[in-house]
Amino acid sequence: MADEIKTDENTPSQAEIEESLPNKKEEAVSIKKMKNSIEAIEKSIIGEHHNAEKYPAFAVGDTIKVFVKIIEGEKQRIQPYEGVVLAIRHGRTRKSFIVRRISYGVAIERVFPFYSPYIEKIELVRKGRVRRAKIYYLRGRFGKSAVITEKV
Repeated sequence: MADEIKTDENTPSQAEIEESLPNKKEEAVSIKKMKNSIEAIEKSIIGEHHNAEKYPAFAVGDTIKVFVKIIEGEKQRIQPYEGVVLAIRHGRTRKSFIVRRISYGVAIERVFPFYSPYIEKIELVRKGRVRRAKIYYLRGRFGKSAVITEKV
């Protein structure tokens, strides 16, 4: 009597539990549909901005000039931001790049979303020759050791 497990009539059996769980195939199909709908939304966002055709092809190590729209109250102006591209993060609509510049001896890094409506245009100033995908090592350097050679 002590070894018997007491089961309540309201507790579901193992077979009932397995029937109530979603099928793995059905779950995979729903995840696939969700991914397709997200991809459709991302394509529409990319299609609206057309920034891919508007910007020149630039890579990590290049010096670029980003013209940013700055809105102050009702006034709007365009301010250039020139610096070296430290990193590019790819991710469809979430694509972004980090630009580093030295201003009065202080390094300033800024992250720009690639499909931002605040970027007016980008100019390629010079091509840099680097051998890495992300050049964060420039953060610890200054002077001549921080200079990137130009690609010929």
